[in-house]
Amino acid sequence: MPNQKREIFVLSGKVTLFSPEFLLKELIKHKKEIMRKFRLKNEQFELTAELVKAVVRFKPLSKFEEYIDLAKRHSPDVGDVQYLALAMKLALPLWSNDKALKRQSMVKVLSTKEVLAFLSGNVQ
Repeated sequence: MPNQKREIFVLSGKVTLFSPEFLLKELIKHKKEIMRKFRLKNEQFELTAELVKAVVRFKPLSKFEEYIDLAKRHSPDVGDVQYLALAMKLALPLWSNDKALKRQSMVKVLSTKEVLAFLSGNVQ
């Protein structure tokens, strides 16, 4: 996990983080890729996954499925549909560095840099 994202998890007591439940399945599905990309050993990956589980409130699809069709129409990537739908349901911004996702107009999308600025009180 890059240093900026680790810092966000450390500071996350200031905010509540939400995610669709399917993120947990995605972590397992892409475990080897994540470990390679971030140069993690198995134990480090497991600790990171436990940290994610401890600080993120996971929501089942049933809690925001009424927004899925709308999210499908506005999401630039099918992989982002549930995140966009949940953000619409909760009326909260998304945390993503995806430039294409930032161009949709349904919810505000904050980059890691913007989230860190917000958490540290340096909002522009």
